[in-house]
Formats: sequence, C-alpha cells, structure tokens
Amino acid sequence: MSQFSTTKIPELRTKRLVLRGPEPQDYPDFKATFSSYRSRFMGGPLNQYEAWMLYAAEIGHWEIRGYGMWMIHDAETDETYGMAGGWKPAGWPEAEIAWIIWPRVAGRGIALEAADCVRRYFYNERGWETAVSYLDPKNLDSIRLAERLGCKKDHEAPSVDGNDVVYRHPTPAQCRSSQIADAIAQEIGFYQNPNFKPEGWALD
Repeated sequence: MSQFSTTKIPELRTKRLVLRGPEPQDYPDFKATFSSYRSRFMGGPLNQYEAWMLYAAEIGHWEIRGYGMWMIHDAETDETYGMAGGWKPAGWPEAEIAWIIWPRVAGRGIALEAADCVRRYFYNERGWETAVSYLDPKNLDSIRLAERLGCKKDHEAPSVDGNDVVYRHPTPAQCRSSQIADAIAQEIGFYQNPNFKPEGWALD
C-alpha cells in the first residue's frame, strides 16, 4: 500500500510566504486555533478529537480530490501563519477557496496574499473557471476579505447548509483585468512594506 506524501503537493511562493502541504508538525498551531474563539465561524471551537479529525481531513483531502489546503509559512523564518487553498468535502455544492489565519498574526494581509496566490494557481494551473467561498454572514472580516478579492455575493448559488452566504470569485478573465489585479497587487504591496501600519480594525 502506498503511503501518502506531501511531497506530491506543489509548493507556492509569494514575496513573504511559502505555501506547502500540511505536515504532522504543523498540527499544534492548527489545534490551538480551532480550539479557540477564532474558529467560531468555521464550526468551532473544537474539542481535541474534533480538531484532530479535521486536520486529518485536511491532509486526506489532497489524496481524495487532488487539491486542498496549503499551510502558510513565513518565507524567511518558516513560522506557520495559517492555511489557504481549495476545499470541497462531501456535501459542498462547489469547490471553494478558503482560508484561516492564526490569531497572533491577524491583520497583516497574510490571508489576502495567500488567497490571491492559491486562486491564481487554481485558475492558471488547474483550469478552474470559477470558485466560491462559503462564509458565515456574521464573519465580517472574511466577507470584507472576499470583497477585496473581487468576490460578489451570489444569491442564486446553493449554500452548504442554509446558514452560510456564497461569495462568487471573479472569473479567470476578470482576475486578469487591471482593475481587480492591480487593486489586489497594490494592497498586498502595502502589507509587504514593513513600515506599513494599517488604520482601523485589523484585516486579514
């Protein structure tokens, strides 16, 4: 029987980040976040067993679907910052682009940079023509992030369980337009500047 290896998962890079497949040693940060109030919009907080099962599902999703969630690492220190990628467990109407950032690094534009990176991968390398993000209507930070990625609420798309809202990502052609691409690149550039201090509430 072949043993699953995350070496099959492509590595993605941005100026600040390295995205690699989830490894066993990354689990403690995942568990801490999904056991905390931070995960309240993603089915949490979870107990120890539930967190372990979800992390096992993150790894198994790559084997079953051929894509999944990457662990986000700092390009210089290798510290983990969260996860971003594609997600379509049983019952999901469509493949979604999802993200979760550890509480200690929120507000640094990491989710925006990582989500933009994985979306470009799925569109350019995997041939996706569309994607959605299923969001809790009370999760205003993620809704704002989806809007900054150019997403719009899709009132016609089926939701997962009726308690979420569906945000439709722009098409590959729309993402190549200067208006969307330049706006995202400009904001990511701000966050990549170590002297940048965003005003107002923290945004991922």
